[in-house]
Amino acid sequence: MEPKDMLDMAVAFHGHRCPAMPLGLRAGFAAMRALGVERASNKELFCYLEVGPAHAMMCFGDGVQVSTGCTYGKGTIEKTEYGKTAITLIDVENKRAVRVALKPEFQKKALESTFVQLRKKGIEPKDIEVSVVDPLIEKVMMLSTDELFNISDPFAIEFKRIKGTFNWFECEGCGEVVFENVLRVIDGKKLCVPCAEG
Repeated sequence: MEPKDMLDMAVAFHGHRCPAMPLGLRAGFAAMRALGVERASNKELFCYLEVGPAHAMMCFGDGVQVSTGCTYGKGTIEKTEYGKTAITLIDVENKRAVRVALKPEFQKKALESTFVQLRKKGIEPKDIEVSVVDPLIEKVMMLSTDELFNISDPFAIEFKRIKGTFNWFECEGCGEVVFENVLRVIDGKKLCVPCAEG
């Protein structure tokens, strides 16, 4: 698939039209192409997403999830909280990675756009006119990869995936199911994190 083939699905997943999400879509494809891998269906890939906790380009992360198949539900993506618009994508089996970062000159211009100025005023993305948003999305989808991103050469990386667990216990505080890898034992009682800390 190509980014344009996934755009509608990505918009539906994301919930609104904006230029940052398609940038994430394109970044994911660029990283997969550089590594010579396909979209993950299981846990073949892992992604470090460099966006921060609250900034103007966070929507980028949803595009990355759609394109790479690295998702929070599968535990194959992790935010570094660097506040940057970049990813490091890892081919888990071959222990190779690539870093893709939005070019600073492109990002600086994007952050001066009418769309961003309206967002600064508190206008939600879904309330911004299509005539403002769609040309930006079209530009993101039409520009070459080289115009958008700095892409590293593939590099070796040490990466150990945390093995998931199917073992669970009933929390002796609230009665809810808690998986063993986060279970706390306090005074002999098996507790979930909220009960252990509360």
